[in-house]
Amino acid sequence: MTITLGTPGTDGLDEAVGVLREWQHEGAPMQLHPGDLGWFWRGGAETTAAAVRTWSRDGRILAVGLLDGPDLLRLTVAPDARRDEELARHLVADVTAPERGVLPEGQASIEAPMDALVHDLLGEDGWPTDDPWTPLRRDLTAPVEDSGLRIETVGPEQADVFAAVLRASFDGAKFTAEHWQRLAKGSPYADARSLIAYDDGDSAVAAVTVWSAGPGRPGVLEPMGVHRDHRRRGHGERITLAAAAALRELGSSSALVVTPSTNEAAVATYESAGFERRPEVRDRCRGPAGS
Repeated sequence: MTITLGTPGTDGLDEAVGVLREWQHEGAPMQLHPGDLGWFWRGGAETTAAAVRTWSRDGRILAVGLLDGPDLLRLTVAPDARRDEELARHLVADVTAPERGVLPEGQASIEAPMDALVHDLLGEDGWPTDDPWTPLRRDLTAPVEDSGLRIETVGPEQADVFAAVLRASFDGAKFTAEHWQRLAKGSPYADARSLIAYDDGDSAVAAVTVWSAGPGRPGVLEPMGVHRDHRRRGHGERITLAAAAALRELGSSSALVVTPSTNEAAVATYESAGFERRPEVRDRCRGPAGS
C-alpha cells in the first residue's frame, strides 16, 4: 500500500498523541514522546497541528514528526516499522525535498531513534551527526525519596507563578500563564502535571512539568528549571525528585530526560536525583545551502 504523508489538523491530533503513547515502552531508544507534543501545545491546538506530520500506510500511522522549530524535525517510527525499508526511504525523500512541506531548503536537523533505518539512510544521504545528547533514566518501581521541599501542583490559580519561575530559569524564555492555560487544554495534559517547588522562605525556586504516556510506560520531564536567583542550593535535584514521584503516582514505569552532553551541570543534577545515563544520541544535520 502507498505511504501517505499528512498533516493531521486539530481533529487528528488525538490520534497522533495516541500512537505516540502506544510506542513508548521500556528499553526503547530515546524518541518523540506524547509529552513533547504536550509541551508544544503551549502555542495552541492549531499551532501544534500545523507542526505535526504523519506517515501512514493502509490507514495506520507508522511515523510521527514534530517540527519543533522551522528547521528541526523530531521524528519517531512505530517499533515494528523501525527497519521497514520502504517507509525509511519514503521518509528520507519527504524530509529532504522542501516542496513536500516538511523541512525547508538549507540548514536543518532531524532527531530520530538511533535504531531506526531512516537514521542510517540520512547518513548515507550526506547528513552527518550533530553534537551528542545524554538521555537519563530513573526506574520508578520503588518509591521515590521525599524532595524536602514544599511542592505545589499547578492549576489556573498558580499558572502565573509557574510561568514566572520558568522565565527566570531560561534565558530568553517568554512563557506566560496563557501558555500554561493552552497546554493544559491539550489531550497530552490528561497524563501530566506541572509542579512548583518552594523553599523554607516560601519563595518559588523551581518548576517542572511531567508527562506520562500511561500506566506501565516511560514518562518524561519537559521542562525542568531552577530560578536563577536560587541556584546552587540543591533545588534542581529536589524538583527532579518531586517530578519522579509525580510520574510514579501517574503510573509511569520510569522517568526519562535528555540534555546536551556538554551541559555537565544538568547531567550531574539528574544523576544526583537517581537518574542513570543511557547511551548518547545524536541528531542528523544538514548544513546551509552551498556549504
